[in-house]
Amino acid sequence: MMASTTSATAAAAAFGAAATAKPRGSSSTICPRVSTGGRRPSGVVRCDASVEAQVQAVAKAASIAALEQFKISADRYMKERSSIAVIGLSVHTAPVEMREKLAVAEELWPRAIQELTSLNHIEEAAVLSTCNRMEIYVVALSWNRGIREVIDWMSKKSGIPASELREHLFMLRDSDATRHLFEVSAGLDSLVLGEGQILAQVKQVVRSGQNSGGLGKNIDRMFKDAITAGKRVRCETNISSGAVSVSSAAVELALMKLPKTEALSASMLLIGAGKMGKLVVKHLIAKGCKKVVVVNRSVERVDAIREEMKDIEIVYRPLSEMYEAASEADVVFTSTASETPLFTKEHAEALPPISDTMGGVRLFVDISVPRNVSACVSEVGSARVYNVDDLKEVVEANKEDRLRKAMEAQTIITEELKRFEAWRDSLETVPTIKKLRSYADRIRASELEKCLQKIGDDNLTKKMRRAVEELSTGIVNKLLHGPLQHLRCDGSDSRTLDETLENMHALNRMFSLDTEKAIIEQKIKAKVEKTQN
Repeated sequence: MMASTTSATAAAAAFGAAATAKPRGSSSTICPRVSTGGRRPSGVVRCDASVEAQVQAVAKAASIAALEQFKISADRYMKERSSIAVIGLSVHTAPVEMREKLAVAEELWPRAIQELTSLNHIEEAAVLSTCNRMEIYVVALSWNRGIREVIDWMSKKSGIPASELREHLFMLRDSDATRHLFEVSAGLDSLVLGEGQILAQVKQVVRSGQNSGGLGKNIDRMFKDAITAGKRVRCETNISSGAVSVSSAAVELALMKLPKTEALSASMLLIGAGKMGKLVVKHLIAKGCKKVVVVNRSVERVDAIREEMKDIEIVYRPLSEMYEAASEADVVFTSTASETPLFTKEHAEALPPISDTMGGVRLFVDISVPRNVSACVSEVGSARVYNVDDLKEVVEANKEDRLRKAMEAQTIITEELKRFEAWRDSLETVPTIKKLRSYADRIRASELEKCLQKIGDDNLTKKMRRAVEELSTGIVNKLLHGPLQHLRCDGSDSRTLDETLENMHALNRMFSLDTEKAIIEQKIKAKVEKTQN
């Protein structure tokens, strides 16, 4: 389920407040108010604007200084590649009041990503915000500093002190963070094991990122692989099959007891349009039913369900027509707060028989406590009664089955995790390839220039000069072909990948390429330039 409208509004307000908040220091001690009948003189406004600009300039300078300091100490981090991290909270770790404050509406995800990637130590970011979880996935230049910056950002946006946030947050790194996302996508971290809506929400993160300029190479690939994992788990284990709630079990049981060829054409009657009744309608839609008659004391609740659920025809009947509606139904679902039974043996005997095509038996599926259908109804030959206890057995059996399937799902997730990590490891060779190529090209250009000077321009035609240049380029390409082939790997074979990484480290040592430090410095340089702009 996506974040509620209330959560979205709160998030929008938080973003708006952050965008318009005045910096500390723009108080009346700097720009004193002058009594002008409640109006503020224009000079004071200009002064405030000047102070705000100064504060922003100071903050910008401090940010650049921090990055420059990080660049100076790059040696400390050159042995540690950028970390993938997830920082968040969910229904398992935090109350709904806290999740509401942190929720970010879908239309604000791009802005949140922009703000997160503008933090000093965050390269890439993605936000997964639903009513059950709020998780931020990042690629951080520095683990400790990056985590601290993200928590501070969350605190600022929600108004919750960082110290209070930390009590409910979970933080996972690299393979643990990736595995968590894959499990989330597969529905293994959901309240209802294997539920399908979370996969759609993970897909939406990717779509949102594509529409706003991309999530970044690592995060984008990780989310796409998570979608693959989620699809494989549902397809190969069928984990989402089987009812795990009373209302879904009621619908599943009723359809199981009807003849398979006629199940979806059976006349369905629902008595009671409360929360449980609404869920029955929802699960009837999911199973493909096209029509249901709803008996309720008032029409307002039925109208509300009809407005929300457009994929089924809902016919309202008042409570006074309940027995007439039951006489036309093949299946009767009851879900009311009545203290006394609505159907007794006498009521069931008075109902007309069911056609043989529907099995000749009217089904009463009672999900009410106290029961709406008396136990003695089961004594009527043309009626079958199922109550909450019968349904609980179905639910528990399905839960056990889903737990078994969840264990099978872990095998699939491990396979996809290895594939992602192998792909990420294979990226390490790209800077070495570029550095080695650049190193060879510099030597070629330098030696070519010396050669041409010795020959002299007067002795070379354009054709000869081009031939010499092509000769030098050809020699370099042929010499590099072997080493570069041993640096190229798609990550699909772990043994080949290990050999490739060994080759990479050997070439780095032999040619003093120092790619790790260069990568760090390049990333920091890009951050400094972004901050300056």
